[in-house]
Amino acid sequence: IKFANAKRVLFLVDRNNLARQTKREFEQYITPDDGRKFTELYNIQHLTSNVFDPVSRVCITTIQRLFSMLKNEPEIEEELEEHSLYEIAPKDDKPKEISYNRNIPIETFDFIITDECHRSIYNLWRQVLEYFDAFIIGLTATPSKQTLGFFNQNLVMEYSHERAVADGINVGYDVFRIKTEITEEGGKIPAEFWVDKRNKLTRERRWEQLDDDFEYDAKNLDKDVVAEDQIRTVIKTVKDNLSTSIFPGREIVPKTIVFAKNDSHAEDIVRIAREVFNKGNEFCKKITYTTHKKTGEKAEDLIASFRNSYNPRIVVTVDMISTGTDIKPVECLLFMRNVKSLVYFEQMKGRGTRVISSTDLQAVTPEVTNKTHFVIIDAVGVCESDKTETKPLERKPSVPFDKLLLQVAIGARDEDVLSSLANRLARLDRSLNPEDRKKIETISGGIPYKKIINNLLDGLDPDVKIEKAKEIFHTETPTNQQIDEASKLLINKACEPFDKPELRETLNELKKKNEQTIDTTSQDRVKFAGYDSQAKEKAQSYIDSFKKFIEENKNEITALQIIFNQPYGKRHLTYENIKELSESIEKPPYNFTTEFLWQAYEQLEKSNIRGAGPQKLLTNIISIIRFTLGESEILEPYYETINKKFNEWLDVQLNMGKKFSSEQIDWLNMIKDHIISSLKIEMDDFELAPFYEKGGRFRAYQLFGQDLTLILDKINEVLST
Repeated sequence: IKFANAKRVLFLVDRNNLARQTKREFEQYITPDDGRKFTELYNIQHLTSNVFDPVSRVCITTIQRLFSMLKNEPEIEEELEEHSLYEIAPKDDKPKEISYNRNIPIETFDFIITDECHRSIYNLWRQVLEYFDAFIIGLTATPSKQTLGFFNQNLVMEYSHERAVADGINVGYDVFRIKTEITEEGGKIPAEFWVDKRNKLTRERRWEQLDDDFEYDAKNLDKDVVAEDQIRTVIKTVKDNLSTSIFPGREIVPKTIVFAKNDSHAEDIVRIAREVFNKGNEFCKKITYTTHKKTGEKAEDLIASFRNSYNPRIVVTVDMISTGTDIKPVECLLFMRNVKSLVYFEQMKGRGTRVISSTDLQAVTPEVTNKTHFVIIDAVGVCESDKTETKPLERKPSVPFDKLLLQVAIGARDEDVLSSLANRLARLDRSLNPEDRKKIETISGGIPYKKIINNLLDGLDPDVKIEKAKEIFHTETPTNQQIDEASKLLINKACEPFDKPELRETLNELKKKNEQTIDTTSQDRVKFAGYDSQAKEKAQSYIDSFKKFIEENKNEITALQIIFNQPYGKRHLTYENIKELSESIEKPPYNFTTEFLWQAYEQLEKSNIRGAGPQKLLTNIISIIRFTLGESEILEPYYETINKKFNEWLDVQLNMGKKFSSEQIDWLNMIKDHIISSLKIEMDDFELAPFYEKGGRFRAYQLFGQDLTLILDKINEVLST
């Protein structure tokens, strides 16, 4: 707006959750030049109706709503704006057809910014993006080949995750793997046992005695069969390892997102997690597209609580917050579902990469000083399975029924989608009773159920298309163009009932009216729980590279020269020496950070590591260097080493009969804290905080008299070497 003189900018997202998040970010953004808020300079509109605010400079909307406006359609259903197009859009549908709309001129926007532009929607929505005579800017953390192709390979700026981690923009991650017998091999319920049969929709249970052995594969878990002890074993293994292996020393459960297979699976995980952790409802919540229907709680409010409040500690989701949604305090991702799409998996991992200030993190997780990394807890092998670059919708039978209905509602009209929907509806027909069919007929506006199916097939039948063309164009030999027009008419008429949310919801409910077998008999067993071999290999490679760096630079960097060439007791490093060393290790090609080095050693030599991780003190690099060179058997934060030395020195003074007043002790502690952050103390430092506020050099002389210089020299000698 400022530098390109844009009159209006369109910020395009694919679901309302991201639109609301984007608006919040704009409202909180402080301009770097004069320090004013963005909203003090420019008007922002989040489009919730089909009317543009004439004075808004930034307009935020979903692509679904923009399409409906360009087509002069009535207000879009709210539900269609809440679902991500990435989850429901057909991969190979034809582009949306849009003609010129005089109410929305093509010059309405100067720039269009498409957020999360990796989503596979360009085939379906390309004309929406290209309708305007505007520059299109795409933003994504996970570009696919299709994304780059859409932008003509014009990659203006690239910033890798590795570089972002090195620069402190993102945090890295480790993988903690859990393997159980039932997760990997399935299970078996012996004949004559009584089992629960649970209705997927109502969750009502009935008992049934098995006539034969009931065996199930791992792939059937949480779909046809629910093995409650499998879920319980995974959750218990997480609980048992949280404070010992995953986040050593922690007492508070880190903010955790659990990815479930479906809504029913999410319900089971929530219930069992509360049981295993022995916590109430506020501790663990489900956040899915159906949450508000069952509990009355809005997903947006739950997300806000998860982001800003102490509770919930764990949220379970299927798709809703797996992409796009920023929840910075998250430190743990538990995968209890597999993912085949590489792009989608990278987006899910992105929920943990966000950095957060210490103040904001401690507001929700009080015991943690800094977010140094996040942990993926892989309970299904998601980090090991093969991934495809694009969303795996190669065949329509792989598309869930509810998403197929949504595809038709948002305008999908290709033959594969309609044929697949007709087949699914025909299959469903065999399990419907007369009351079900009557209910569908009433909701659809008086169209019998079988007629709904046949209307879909008529739109695909060549003979029916020709007959319809003859009828509307009054000719016995319709042209191909006339047949196409007739086909569109038939298809659009057949799809009209699915525009009604109530019909889609009813069909989904009827589809779910089948049962799951609840296996309460089988006992699961943990086969493996620990960091994966790849994580340890990565850590070892990182440490090896660091050792190589030290060897190559021991005569080049002043701090390393002093460490290698001076006796231990006579080393006198300065803050400038350590700053030079720290800046050198952070430069390419190494891109080391003290946090990453610390994490790597935790992976490899956990028994020799003290403390849950380093604070962001420059001086922590000294502890790492000494441990790497074998001068210290234990790797501990630099402040702990200095605290021990200080307490030992103080004990010696007291044993020698030296007495200090409480104010002198306070000053000695301030001197010690200064050495922790700056390596040594000099007389001029008394003119700095916090000494200056306490009276500075004058007060120091009043307290310690002629001994001041001697005390400083001795403390520097004892603590700094």
